[in-house]
Order: sequence, then C-alpha cells, then structure tokens
Amino acid sequence: MKTNAILVNHERIHLRQQLEMLVVPFYVFYCVEFLIRLIVMKNWHQAYRRISFEQEAYRNEKDLNYLKSRPFYSFLSYL
Repeated sequence: MKTNAILVNHERIHLRQQLEMLVVPFYVFYCVEFLIRLIVMKNWHQAYRRISFEQEAYRNEKDLNYLKSRPFYSFLSYL
C-alpha cells in the first residue's frame, strides 16, 4: 500500500507532465498511447503500466525530491 507522500508525489509528477504539455495534449497523448499499447499487448493493466507518463511516475514516486531535478520532458525517455 502506498503512503500518502508517495501517492501525492506520483500525482505531482503527472501534474508536471501536464504542465509541460499544456494539459489537453497530455490527455490526448495519454489516451492514444494507451490505446496503441492495449492493441499491441491485449491486456488493460499491462497497457496502462507501459504508458510513458505512468512509467516515469511509478519509477520515481518514492523519490520525494525527484521533481527538484527532473529534466524537462523526461517522460519521453520512457517511450
């Protein structure tokens, strides 16, 4: 079970991603990437976990200082 601090950090990472992409394009990109991964993987949970935004957030959610040093558009390295 995630602690509140880890969950909040996970969501703060998503907020930073949204700000970088000006919110609406974030959700478009998120949905398109999910649908492509769902078609390829044929598994909802695996497709969700492989979305680049989610990979970045899950891999760094326990590092509560991550956002202080996170490079701009860092999620791209998870594509």
